[in-house]
Amino acid sequence: MNAAPGCTETTQVPTPRPALAHVHSHLRLWLTMVILLGLDLWSKHWVFAHFNHREVQSFIPGVVDLQRSMNDGAVFGSFTGQVPLFVLASLAALAFVFYLFASSSSRQRVMHIALGLILAGALGNLYDRAWIKADVLKVSVAGSGDHTLIGTVVEGTPGGDIWIGAWPDGKEAQRFSADEVRSLRRQGVVRDFIKFVPKFPRWVPGLGGRDVWPWVFNIADAALVCGVLGLVLCPWGRRTHAQTEPPAEHA
Repeated sequence: MNAAPGCTETTQVPTPRPALAHVHSHLRLWLTMVILLGLDLWSKHWVFAHFNHREVQSFIPGVVDLQRSMNDGAVFGSFTGQVPLFVLASLAALAFVFYLFASSSSRQRVMHIALGLILAGALGNLYDRAWIKADVLKVSVAGSGDHTLIGTVVEGTPGGDIWIGAWPDGKEAQRFSADEVRSLRRQGVVRDFIKFVPKFPRWVPGLGGRDVWPWVFNIADAALVCGVLGLVLCPWGRRTHAQTEPPAEHA
């Protein structure tokens, strides 16, 4: 039916529903989280159950290797030893994720997936820090400098010689004298196993021959980084759906 003369017909865009009341929004968030968290925990368990601590296996030849590594720090080994700080930061990140989801609308699809990735990454590494305990030994060895070893102490006393081997069974233990030992503590650590192989060409000034990506990481780390990038590149995952304004009437 045509609009009457002198009247203007407008089209109203439906108001998006809050994400908390939208089933598909929950599915995007929780399925992303469950799949990535499950993959992270399963892959860590599989690698540490089937690889010895010195073993390196090519996963994608020339691109990705699999090797066991343990990290007493945050993402990419930063802030080593600050476990309470990491736990608090993880809990704050989880609270922020829930706040953003509760504040979002059903149309913010990118945001929901990104939040699911962040949730999986934070929970994956939080699980390790809470349940995967190892001995962290800092030593200073003449001729080779300071080192941090993460494993299992099989023999030794505070102030005396320390024997530390691979986690969790202490195999192939190494001995360090009391003079070499700087500190020893038992704490939660994160299991890593993904190593990028490519190196910078030797002609690159200052970087020639070095690893393009020097850190060993895990799926939780990758999920965190991808989730944050998703929020940054698509700010809050928002799409603007402005209502159509009626055109101005002419005299």
